[in-house]
Formats: sequence, C-alpha cells, structure tokens
Amino acid sequence: MASTTASAALPADPAADAGKAEKPPSPLRAKRRRQLAQWGFIAPAVLFMALFFGYPLVRNIVMSFQDYSPSTFFTGEAPFNGLDNWRNVFDDGLFGKALWQTVLFTVGSLAGQFCIGLALAVFFSRRFPLNGILRSLILLPWLVPMVVSGIVWRRIFDQDTGVLNSFLGTLGLGGDTPWLTSTSMALVSVILVNIWIGIPFNMVILYGGLQEVPKELHEAAALDGASAWRTFRSVTLPVLKPVITVVLVLGFMSTVKILDLVLALTDGGPADSTQTLGTLTYQNSFVQMDFGAGAVVGNVLILISAVFAVFYLRANRNEGK
Repeated sequence: MASTTASAALPADPAADAGKAEKPPSPLRAKRRRQLAQWGFIAPAVLFMALFFGYPLVRNIVMSFQDYSPSTFFTGEAPFNGLDNWRNVFDDGLFGKALWQTVLFTVGSLAGQFCIGLALAVFFSRRFPLNGILRSLILLPWLVPMVVSGIVWRRIFDQDTGVLNSFLGTLGLGGDTPWLTSTSMALVSVILVNIWIGIPFNMVILYGGLQEVPKELHEAAALDGASAWRTFRSVTLPVLKPVITVVLVLGFMSTVKILDLVLALTDGGPADSTQTLGTLTYQNSFVQMDFGAGAVVGNVLILISAVFAVFYLRANRNEGK
C-alpha cells in the first residue's frame, strides 16, 4: 500500500510530456492546412472575378432572353420572351453589315499593325544612335487614351480644315478628300487610325521576341551564304512563330470589340458605313434603349472573343513547352 502511494506521488517524466507536446501534426491535417492557406490566398481573386466578370456575363446572357426596357429599372419586371431578341437582331440587315465591317476592320487593322510593327522591330533590333529615344517616341500612340486619339484624328481628317487635306493640297495631290464623311472612305480612315494606335504594341512584343533569337543561327546562316531575306524567312520567323501567334491573338481580341475609337471618329456613320459589332451593341442598348438586343450582340462578341482566347491559351502552352 505504501509503495503504491509512493509511486503515485512521484512527479511525471518531463521528457515524456515534452515529447507529447511537440508531436507533429498528422500528414492529412498538414495537407488540409496547406489547402486552406492556398484557398485563402486565391479567394480575393476568385471573388473579384466572380463579382465583376462572372455575374455580368451571366446577367448579359439572361438579359438576351428578356424584354428588358428602361421601365425595368423602376418596376423590376423583365418578361421572358424566348428567342425573340435573337431573331430580331439576326433578321435585321444591320447586324450582317456590322459583322462584315467588323471582319474588315479587324483584318485590316491586324495586318497593318503587324507588318509595320514587325518592320520597326527588325529596324530597332540593330544598334544605332538615338535608338532608345526613337523607340520611346513610337510608344506615344499606345499611351494616349483611345478617345483622345479619336478626337485628334477627327480634326486631322476634317475635309475643310484638317491638316491632312491641307498637306495633300500643298503637294498637289488634292485637298478635299472626305475622309470621315464618305461611305467609301470612312471605314478605311478608322482602320488607318487603329493601325497607328496598335503599331507600338506589336513592335514592343516582336522586338522582345527578336532578342531571343540565338545569334549563332544568324552566324551559321551567314557562313552558308544565305541572304538577309533568306535568313529572316528561314531562321528568324520560325523562332518568332510563338510570339507572332500571341501578338495576333491578343491584337484580335482587343480590336474586334473596339467601341470608343469609332464613336470618337464617326459614331458609326456615315450611313452605318463604320458600324461594327461593338458600336451596334452600344446603339441598341443606349440609343434605342433595347437592352435585350444589345445583350444579344454583346453575347456574339463574347463568344468570338472566347474562341480566340482558347487559341491564345494553347499558344501560350505550346510556347512554354
């Protein structure tokens, strides 16, 4: 009995208690903690995307199947009308015209931006005095807000007081071209302005890609007696192909939905000759107050952009490999 009492009175082993206190968590619990920490870091970004991108997208899709009018903002009533909005938009000849002019505007802009941007990138890839200063100056059109560029170019293109017609008249090349008021010249003028705006972006990205072309390949081509054009076509372009793909896809996604530039230059006129899908969305929604029809055209733009976004992601993945 005494021995039992004595053993019970002995103090606990501190080493054993310390071992129990410092026992590491189980692998499953540690994994859960890591997962919670990861979700905690990405939760703000997920919330932001869901609130400012996911909800508007879903709301726009729903609106395209509703009779949504200005009175809806006060009554909250937007009756479901099935495919009526889609049918009305597609039956309207203006949608087909806007779609075709969007294709012309996008293709013309991308072709001009890419060709001039690539030429400038090749030009500036060689060292010469004032190289950095000139490259910085070329970036200016890219830094100016789109609306400001449109207003400036509208004054330049003015048929009566514009700088361009005055300059052409001085050269004896005519000085009364209706750049923005002729149905045959307005879209061309808008394309030219958009090319001017997009050249810096193309030049910067392609210039960076040219810096990654191994010099050894150029030296080997020179030893084989290849001309400058043959070297560029057979050596530089294949290496530059992933960068070219990314530039064209990003350029497409930013060009196909342009709105502010067209509004600042022509407001979609004259006679809808510069009407694109972007301006048609604006016109349906905020001029005619037919929000359902505007949502339909907006969904078409979203679908087109989504298709090319997939191409962009695949191009990025292939470039990473």
